[in-house]
Amino acid sequence: MANASEPKYNVIKETVMVPARDGVKLAVDIYRPDAKGKFPALLAQSPYGKDAQVFESPPQPFGRSIFEASVESGYPYYYAKRGYAYAIADFRGLGDSEGYHDGMMNKSECGEDGYDICEWLAKQPWCDGGVGGAGICYFANAQLQLAAAQPPHLKCIAPWEIYGDDLYKHGQYEGGVLNIFLYGLYTGTYPARCGYAITDRVRSAMQVAYKDKPKELQKIVEKAMADPDLRQYPYLFHLLKYPQKNPVLFDFMLNPLDGPYYRERSVIERIDKIKVPTYIGGPFFSFFSEPQINVWNRLPAKTPKKLRFYTDMGTRPWRGDHDELLRWYDYWMKGIDNGIMKEDPVKYSVTGLEKWRTSKKFPVETMKYEPFYLHSLQALSPEPELFNDEPDSFVQAPLFVTENRAFIRYVSGPLADPLQCTGAPRVKFWAAIDQKETCWRVNVRTYGSEDIYPLAQGWLKASLRKRAYDRDVPWEIEHDYTKFDPPKPGEIYEYEIQMRPMSHMFKAGDRIQLEISCIDIPIEFETYDIMWHVCPSTTTLHKVYRDEDHQSVLMMPVVPLK
Repeated sequence: MANASEPKYNVIKETVMVPARDGVKLAVDIYRPDAKGKFPALLAQSPYGKDAQVFESPPQPFGRSIFEASVESGYPYYYAKRGYAYAIADFRGLGDSEGYHDGMMNKSECGEDGYDICEWLAKQPWCDGGVGGAGICYFANAQLQLAAAQPPHLKCIAPWEIYGDDLYKHGQYEGGVLNIFLYGLYTGTYPARCGYAITDRVRSAMQVAYKDKPKELQKIVEKAMADPDLRQYPYLFHLLKYPQKNPVLFDFMLNPLDGPYYRERSVIERIDKIKVPTYIGGPFFSFFSEPQINVWNRLPAKTPKKLRFYTDMGTRPWRGDHDELLRWYDYWMKGIDNGIMKEDPVKYSVTGLEKWRTSKKFPVETMKYEPFYLHSLQALSPEPELFNDEPDSFVQAPLFVTENRAFIRYVSGPLADPLQCTGAPRVKFWAAIDQKETCWRVNVRTYGSEDIYPLAQGWLKASLRKRAYDRDVPWEIEHDYTKFDPPKPGEIYEYEIQMRPMSHMFKAGDRIQLEISCIDIPIEFETYDIMWHVCPSTTTLHKVYRDEDHQSVLMMPVVPLK
């Protein structure tokens, strides 16, 4: 087997302004070997500012005092020393680039500017004509958008920790519930203290779209300002009045339903255009996990691909798995036959087992869903409840009344044997509320665990419960997020929730715990003092039924032990 590229070069850095097709100049830092010859190039693009990507401080775990979530380009010196030119670019209108930034995943972000930078790199005298994609999270989405644009000199991509392949359901509105992580990500609030490299050329996409129809836009804004769930958060209400503070989240609050706004920004709509080899990677349990599986399964059949699923978010600045990615780039960009494509295409880790396993597909070929029915006395059982039609219940007051999260907990008996669960759990339950709206939140944990994050979690807005069965796929169920249908108070409805994927080995004697609630509490995450999802603003009684006529069930993705 051939060796990997060795770290034998000194590195030089230069900053260039690359012209886009419309004449706008895009700022790019290039780290390349200080030697004669031609080298393949790697391109990383983001909104965070190229100069903020190369910190010399040691990588920090999540929650530490100098942790910075947005340093995710990858370490350019690692690759440049090994014979690659590493380019880190500022998106148009951000950092040192010219032009205007018109909303998240705008037309220029969706491949056009990346295409132009890619082709410019390929023509440089120090480049061998091959360009690859690099970086995680937002950088990963940029890679996918770049590949969908099909620049001739793009050879491969490695989009790890993909965010927002479908910008509605895998980004801003999980289960139709607004995720306001971007409040902090844009402005630089913990855990992403840097955030966007904001300039005076950042504009709201909605303001641009309605520049000739200001009265129509004002009606949309006033409707959002009247939403009691948004009004309860002073900083969100304030943002609707002063959108220049965070035009990205302003756009999302004005678009609470799926539709053209999200379709034109979602790379999954163009996934069939990606023909270059693609290495997908990222963690279970986070909001990166569903995009990874969705992209993996929807890539064209002839596109070479690999998937690597791990269980730890890792550190920042991102330095993780660089040796593994070097194998990928060496194979596709330098022609080094290191055997990476002879391995099983899927490699995933399992908490509780602390081992890696492989498969041909994901979901794993042998995975089957096993039921755990909700019972009275807070129990989970392989058999359905038949004899108790009195519902379980909880009352949740809004956050301006209490910061106590009410929930119903269901716990299985001790497991007789170890149980590996790898995949996305699903829960279907029957429930009634005494209001016109709520947000369901479901978690799966090991009973007694004190981990900050559950093993799997999911959300669903009650008024967006309608299923779209014709669009279901083996790895994900679908809902119709295009129209609100508020439940009638007191009536019983069926709710089915897709959770984020997990991979965990329950030991013999462990007990599986399901939690059903309706809010996130900031203080749950002691080292993540931010709010993630917009919560209901009205005190609500929730009743969950699990009798013979309303068989509520948790479906766990079980992989038989070898």
